[in-house]
Amino acid sequence: MTPSPPSPHGSDPREPKAAKAPRDPKKIPAEKAAVRKSVTEKTAAEKTVAETATGKKAAGKKAAEKKTAAAGKAVTKKAVTAKTTTKKAVASAVAKKTVSKKAGTKKAVAGKAVAAKRSVAREAPPAGPLEVALSPALDADDRERLLHGTHHQPHAVLGAHPAPGGIVFRAFRPYARSVAVVTGDLRAELHDDGDGFFSGLLPLREVPAYRLVVAYEDTVQETEDPYRFLPTLGDLDLHLIGEGRHEELWTVLGAHPLTHQGVAGTRFCVWAPNARAVRLAGAFNFWDGIGYPMRSLGSSGVWELFVPGIGEGELYKFDITRPDGSRTQRADPMARRTETPPATSSVVEASHYEWGDEEWLARRGERPAHEAPLSIYEVHLPSWRPGLTYRQLAEQLPAYVTELGFTHVELMPIAEHPFGGSWGYQVTGFYAPTARLGTPDDFRFLVDALHRAGIGVLMDWVPAHFPRDDWALAEFDGRTLYEHEDPLRAAHPDWGTLEFDYGRREVRNFLVANAVYWCEEFHIDGLRVDAVASMLYLDYSREPGQWTPNEHGGRENLDAVAFLQEMNATVYRRVPGVVTIAEESTAWDGVTRATHHRGPSGFGGLGFGLKWNMGWMHDSLEYMSHEPVYRRYHHGEMTFSMVYAYSENYVLPISHDEVVHGKKSLVSKMPGDWWQQRANLRAYLAYMWAHPGKQLLFMGQEFAQGAEWSEEHGPDWWLLDPAYGAEADHRGVRELVGDLNSVYRSTPALWERDTSADGFAWVVGDAADDNVLAFLRRDADGTPLLAVSHFSPVVRHDYRLGVPDDISAWYEVLNTDAGRYGGSDVFHPDPVKPEPQPWHGHPASIRLTLPPLSTVWLRPA
Repeated sequence: MTPSPPSPHGSDPREPKAAKAPRDPKKIPAEKAAVRKSVTEKTAAEKTVAETATGKKAAGKKAAEKKTAAAGKAVTKKAVTAKTTTKKAVASAVAKKTVSKKAGTKKAVAGKAVAAKRSVAREAPPAGPLEVALSPALDADDRERLLHGTHHQPHAVLGAHPAPGGIVFRAFRPYARSVAVVTGDLRAELHDDGDGFFSGLLPLREVPAYRLVVAYEDTVQETEDPYRFLPTLGDLDLHLIGEGRHEELWTVLGAHPLTHQGVAGTRFCVWAPNARAVRLAGAFNFWDGIGYPMRSLGSSGVWELFVPGIGEGELYKFDITRPDGSRTQRADPMARRTETPPATSSVVEASHYEWGDEEWLARRGERPAHEAPLSIYEVHLPSWRPGLTYRQLAEQLPAYVTELGFTHVELMPIAEHPFGGSWGYQVTGFYAPTARLGTPDDFRFLVDALHRAGIGVLMDWVPAHFPRDDWALAEFDGRTLYEHEDPLRAAHPDWGTLEFDYGRREVRNFLVANAVYWCEEFHIDGLRVDAVASMLYLDYSREPGQWTPNEHGGRENLDAVAFLQEMNATVYRRVPGVVTIAEESTAWDGVTRATHHRGPSGFGGLGFGLKWNMGWMHDSLEYMSHEPVYRRYHHGEMTFSMVYAYSENYVLPISHDEVVHGKKSLVSKMPGDWWQQRANLRAYLAYMWAHPGKQLLFMGQEFAQGAEWSEEHGPDWWLLDPAYGAEADHRGVRELVGDLNSVYRSTPALWERDTSADGFAWVVGDAADDNVLAFLRRDADGTPLLAVSHFSPVVRHDYRLGVPDDISAWYEVLNTDAGRYGGSDVFHPDPVKPEPQPWHGHPASIRLTLPPLSTVWLRPA
């Protein structure tokens, strides 16, 4: 934080001055020179004071205002110049007698009191210094609450307000030496009331447009008064916030540069319903929010302040007074930009990016995701090419992904997070792309570049939990707010984080709007939702006695279910063409079922478009980890996935989680020597691409990186350096991945009926002793593809497989044993013709030579 400049007297300017006693109109200091006053007392309980105008002439008649005895005597005075040395005492009022004093040719005229209206009619004063009266004293309670940061309505006492005798101006400018009001050609010095308060009563009929001239020890600033502006949020916005239904929440909360009442500045809004008061702190006020109290907008829990002159790039936080009177400075939960970690301030942001992906957006919704080719390259952006910014990544990533043929990238980490080692799964800035790689518009540039290259963009989204950092969301306004009030429900047992309170409508709104925000503001094509299982179950990772059943006595988190349903329904309604993907590791019924369709469990579907198939991933990797001689005993681990393959719309994920923290890289999981490891990997990848479901592969696995991934250094790109002796081995695997994607995208049988049982048929699923799996995939027209995986390191000649009898010949479109991939080059150069011999329940059969540790794809000739 930037410290405040030191006081010339050696004291800290942030220390409040000693309070001054309220001024007595009868004892105004004599040093206030050139004072002319006219006091008229009509009765013992009613006095009228005529205020003398400045200038060469008296400006017409003025009506004197009637006041009660309790209101006291109002005394007017002229603005005091710096060189005035004349001292005069103020004469007290005499009952029923007008007392006047002359100075030069100027004259004070007492007008007639208008009791009915209790107002003063005056002609406009001439240009120049304006006579300022003492304003009604600021209530002691208001004064104390402003000084101590507990005032919820500063606009009610600060700024300009009609008052008996004219318009009262009050400013709260700690550390200022003087404050003047400027309106048009007029200027009036306000009285120094002590503790940073300045005030004055001007003889005006209505509140004018005005500015403040604030003099500090070594500078003078002319500025707008933040407390002269009306609220920037309307009733509809506040109503929707209160109902938890504001689907564009980011447009009203947070910091927004805008022009309000003709003045440029920034609107700051934050939801903090438990706060006693909120003040705005930032680099613009040396992180001391004492002079920037925000106003409470009724029962909405929203605090608001429009600050003129503040624009893009300003750093800020909210200085919150908790219910117990203590204070905390918090980053903006709705900040759309942040400082680069480890710095934690929020940054005022406005986008100026002009998109060029109209063509992509127009056609991305032509086909539902589960009926379209979807091959995902998962990327940890900070470590993919360490040191590159968003814009530099935009020069390299689209070209690389295009070369490999993936249809989509899944990016992590995107939302801002304090600890890089969390990979973005402990989010503190839910609305801000991480500043480590650039600005929000820089991130837009990357997404746009990928779209223009024909590549969809998915992002990891984390609504399951958030960290406990004391500058972020945890007990944000002094009490549980974003987290559940029940400690057993709030604390996440695995990660030391806090779980959201999905039953609170404002919290649910915060998350639902966040999902929409990424899709609408950054053109994200899909959200991969992290840790869904931990949200769905009250007993997730909890022992008996550590959780409380729901209202029906069950373990389901009904609030989380309702949230996920609302999120999915809202995103699909507002942003056609996007897809939501659940990382859900249990057998929850209906993850990808529509929200209005109830299943056997009685719940409506969660409404996701796709779900990660964690069961397939664990089972298939377990099978592949065994030596081929033992695989016959684990054959069911490769076939079991087809028992439930159509219960949901699946993605087959080989993600970052499977190649880190002692789990080994994908090629290193494979048994055997280096040749066998690569052969196993190639066969496994082709089996994966042919299996029903979409596929996801984490970076580095596409070229058989042997080491585990580390976010500190990223993929081992040097393995693809031609100067490296084994470069061909790694490049061969990468070439296979490119060919897998190319054939996959051009073969509808591999993706068009991923979610329909009619699109799959076993040829042989029980050849455990041979380590062989063979099946047919069919597209919507019935055109088949035959996939044969052989997970044994021997060559099998004349291996007979049953096939349909309506195909005249089959030809090989992909063989993972090809020499250019690093294989032994056992392949079928000529079409294979069926024989009229029934086999495996089919009316015809073919004989193939199965290469060692390989997968072969064949299509009708």
